[in-house]
Amino acid sequence: MTPTIASRLDAVRSEMAKENLDAFIIPRADEYLGEYVPERNERLQWISNFTGSAGMVIVLKDSAVIFVDGRYTVQVKLQVDGELFQYLNLTDTPQIQWLTDTLTADARIGYDPRLHPLSWQKKALSELTKSSMQLVAVEENPIDLNWQNRPAISNAPAILFDAKSAGKTSQQKRLEIGKIVAKSGADMALIAALDSFCWLLNIRGNDVPRLPVILGSALLHANGDMVLFTQLDKLPAGIAAHVGEGVSFRAESELQSALNELSGVKLLADPNSANAWSQLTAEQAGASLIAGFDPVSLTKAQKNPSELAGIKACHIRDGAAVTRFLAWLDAEVAAGNFYDEGQLSDKLETFRLSDPQYREPSFDTISAVGGNAAMCHYNHNNGIPALMTNNSIYLVDSGAQYLDGTTDVTRTIAIGQVSDEQKKMVTLVLKGHIALDQARFPRGTTGQQLDGFARQYLWQHGFDYDHGTGHGVGHFLSVHEGPQRIAKNSNDVALLPGMVLSNEPGYYRANEFGIRLENLVYVRPCEALAGIEREIFEFDALTMIPMDSRLIEKSLLTDAEIIWFNDYHQLVWTNLSPLMQGDELAWLKSATKAI
Repeated sequence: MTPTIASRLDAVRSEMAKENLDAFIIPRADEYLGEYVPERNERLQWISNFTGSAGMVIVLKDSAVIFVDGRYTVQVKLQVDGELFQYLNLTDTPQIQWLTDTLTADARIGYDPRLHPLSWQKKALSELTKSSMQLVAVEENPIDLNWQNRPAISNAPAILFDAKSAGKTSQQKRLEIGKIVAKSGADMALIAALDSFCWLLNIRGNDVPRLPVILGSALLHANGDMVLFTQLDKLPAGIAAHVGEGVSFRAESELQSALNELSGVKLLADPNSANAWSQLTAEQAGASLIAGFDPVSLTKAQKNPSELAGIKACHIRDGAAVTRFLAWLDAEVAAGNFYDEGQLSDKLETFRLSDPQYREPSFDTISAVGGNAAMCHYNHNNGIPALMTNNSIYLVDSGAQYLDGTTDVTRTIAIGQVSDEQKKMVTLVLKGHIALDQARFPRGTTGQQLDGFARQYLWQHGFDYDHGTGHGVGHFLSVHEGPQRIAKNSNDVALLPGMVLSNEPGYYRANEFGIRLENLVYVRPCEALAGIEREIFEFDALTMIPMDSRLIEKSLLTDAEIIWFNDYHQLVWTNLSPLMQGDELAWLKSATKAI
């Protein structure tokens, strides 16, 4: 039994007793509902010791349950005390249904409305009401009341992001998005996503790991005026002139009073991404809620020429850094020097650190050898990093935040000799990658419609993979940016010029190996079909890093696929060779030679 966790559970139960609660729900989320959570807001970790990126704990009067998805079935048992928690699957066991099956009628279920989207709150309320149970919002989170020595938020100031790099001034952006707000029939919009208001104001920050934003939220009027609620001492000198007229700044603690003043206001808010507390507070004050997507998201996703220029430039520098790492790795393997996953991850970052525009990884590097690579979201920091072995496959999925862009790339590397079966599987993945890269599609096409391009060759041999094929990427912002994506599941957002996405099919054989080949691409008009009957788009590659030809079975490729592979490597050579010299240049020449 873990004494600290047990005492924390007791403390939460004590607070529950004061509110006469039979259960309290703790999601892996904070009030900003983003993918990444500052250490200060890692409430799920505090109550359970679980460090995964998705999960939920439900504390009952005399027991507790932790729900995690398939990525974390091994990790949860290593980190979370089985005497204190029951383990359940996040996907297979719906949490509210579990509560209605477990507790009796009239049970009171506590939750913090700041940590759940409004869409979740409405669904949970409906399901619990059907079972004669109550959903009870707590005024103060019982974890916050008992968290001693709670980490502080970063005190680093916000960064003023140059309008030239952004391509538009804040005023231009706010007026443009304000028109979208007005078109929705709203008077103003709640801008809850951290990257959305940072993009609107041309600022960045250091409050959230892997995501260069500051914490806060904003209200944007239909005329483009905006109020940002944040920690005021983070705002640097000159910010008023930087953002231009129409922006005011208030302490984040004043958000509630501002929401209470919205009587009669038509407020646009995203029920799936803005927390329930903010919307319910406004509604109770007399505001009319208009449910809709974050009005910033679609415009932000379509990178303008200045943003694309920065993204292209950082990808070339990043390509050189990762290529230097791959050259180093080959030399070390040839010399018989083998490293563990953590050492390899750290070494990769040293090559990026030499770039003065580099800030931090864009996500935790997935550095995985052998069977660990079969866990597609593996993190070597959640256990003991494994040592690479000869005659195996190494998968490294990494990315970087640069002042001029965000990168994300996966390469699968041969360590010594690999089997014919491994070559076959890598080649099937490559064929899918090429098919998606070369796709041409009319305006209005969604990522869901293109997803099968990447899977078709795996399907023909009876294989598949259980993650999406592509996600959007921001401009020195989130490495996982919506609203567009390429995946099997429903997504009605059409792909538009300027959108940056990943192309990352893979294959994973449990306990043996994992394969993923990922480039970032952007959508552009198809020049070869300009002026044809329909407006046609295509992808253009951003990532400039060699793929390991030692893993390719050439006989499985068509002539057109071989041409693509060789043309891509010629492009990599052209872009990277001016940045390389000596042994690294020689390695690049060998790695990009035609097959």
